[in-house]
Order: sequence, then structure tokens, then C-alpha cells
Amino acid sequence: MRAAAFSELTGPDGVSLVNRPTPEPGRGEAVVSVEACAINRHDLWILEGDSAMVDTDDLPFVSGLDVAGTVDAVGEGVTAVEPGDRVVLCPNETCGTCRYCREGPENLCANFSLYHGGLAESARVRADRLVALPDGVDMVEAAALPTAYMTAFHMLHRVETGPGDTVFVPGVTGGVGVAGVQLADALGAHTAGTSSSRAKLDRVESLGLDHAVESTDPDEIRAAVSEVGPVDAVLNHLGGEYTQVGLDVLRRGGRMAVCGRTAGGTSEIDIPDLFLGHKRVIGSTMGTQGDLERLVGLVADGTLSPEIGETYSLEETDAAFAAMQDRDSVGKLVVTP
Repeated sequence: MRAAAFSELTGPDGVSLVNRPTPEPGRGEAVVSVEACAINRHDLWILEGDSAMVDTDDLPFVSGLDVAGTVDAVGEGVTAVEPGDRVVLCPNETCGTCRYCREGPENLCANFSLYHGGLAESARVRADRLVALPDGVDMVEAAALPTAYMTAFHMLHRVETGPGDTVFVPGVTGGVGVAGVQLADALGAHTAGTSSSRAKLDRVESLGLDHAVESTDPDEIRAAVSEVGPVDAVLNHLGGEYTQVGLDVLRRGGRMAVCGRTAGGTSEIDIPDLFLGHKRVIGSTMGTQGDLERLVGLVADGTLSPEIGETYSLEETDAAFAAMQDRDSVGKLVVTP
């Protein structure tokens, strides 16, 4: 089979097309013929050499978390899926034995990790991590769900979003940002979001964004979002200086979920404002398999239509990462092996 492997950790020019043996399923495993695999900032960080998960000793490395396709074969002991089933993979990898796996939710697992290997024609996966896809759910849309939409869905749950709430999303044109807007809209919440691109903001407004702020300047953002009114919740996938901006616009008792570090791995915050305002900052990583199942249901019933920026062939995987690096697109970038 062919795979788009990271042969050098130098950015998009480090992607090479390689041939590998088609995998065989072991006990509890399935082999999926990959029809679509979305890429994420997580993959790009690996490709740029900015991830502790992968170093040069692991090369060539096949990344890709968000797999959708058809089951080709199953291993011993697998009863939940069979060849021919249409599926999407929940990329969570958990130990199943720690107190967090026992008590839940699963993404608290002390040994939590993520699946890699979807940027290929076939992928060997844990069969119990596969979620069935109804016939009406498109493979490309399904591949958009596991990381960006599952992360945003779980964050909205963590910050207790409900109808009528106002949700602030800095960096709203990224994958988690777009997903957050669409899902908040489905919950009956209002959204305010930022970007440096007017054209990209226009696109996200068409997906449900209520208040667009064209700026990356913290002071301008703080003033513009404050004019919208009290913010109940913040979905912060940027980190860095935007953490304090989010705290500044939160109402008393407001909640912020943080899931990323695109703008920086450390944040300075005003501690008195945090405790005097009874505000909460909540870490959030990915979501649960149950979250993914609910998202598939929302797509199946027409409530949610994941935004797709562009699709690429396996040979064009480097171009997909270049587009992500250049921040030119809105919506998920999906490779279709």
C-alpha cells in the first residue's frame, strides 16, 4: 500500500510517498481501507519538528488521526464490526486500566495518547474504537469530526454552554474555531470570534458566527468583544496571550476551556481577577468516543454539516500541509487516499 510518510521533520517538504506492506489485523484489531483522513495542527507540529511525541529516530513516520473508510478485515475476537462496514475512527488511545479509565471520562486516562497512521491507503486500528457511519454520512465529512469537532463539542460541554449563552472563540477560522461556532449555534448559543482575515470571517459568519472581530491585537479584541456584552464561556485553542484576553471578557462566574497552544505554550494571567471574579479555566483534551457517536448522529440527522476547506489526493499531502501552514483556508483539509 502507499502512505504519505514524514521522512524529514522540516515542514511540508518533508512528506514523501512510500510503499509499505498492507497491514494484517491482530486480535481485537481491524484493517480499514482509508477513504478520507483529515489533517490537524497536531500533525503539522510533528512535521515541523515541534512535538515531543516523534523525533528523527521514528522516521519515516505516518501520521493522520482522523480516519474514515470501509472495514477490509477483522482480527480474532472482533464482533462489533465486520468487512464492508462504513466507519470512522475515534483516535483516542487509552490504557483501560487506570482509575481515570475506570471512572471516566476516557480522555482523562493517565496514559492517554492518540492514534497515528491514517495518511495511507490502509490503516490497522483497534476495532473497538470504530464508530459506525450511517449510509447518508459522507466519508469526507466523517473524517472532519474526530479531532476538531470532537474537541469543540467536549469543550462546549465542559464550559456548560446552553441556549442564549455568549461564547467567545479567539482564532475562530481554525478547525476547532469553526467547529465551535457551528456546534454553539446548534445549541442555541451566540458566538463572537476573531481573525486577521475579513474574507475568512465572512465565511465563518455564513456558518453561524454572530459577531466577527477582524484583529489579532489583544487590546482591540478586548474592547470589541466587551461591546458585544457579557461572555459566558470561552473556547481557547490558541493559548499564549489570548488566555488573559479571554479572562478579561468573561463575566463573573464565566468559564474558559483551553485545548491548544497555537499562540504560545505559556500564558500570564491576572490572578486577582480570576479568583475575585469566580472565573474558571479548564483544561480539555479531545473528547470521548460517546462524543464522536453523538456528532455522527448530528450529521446523520442534518443538524450539523462539517465545513470542508479542500480535499487532496495522497500524492498532494504535502500541499495540504502547506495550505495549513499558510493559514489560507477555512474548514477541514482532508486527504482522500
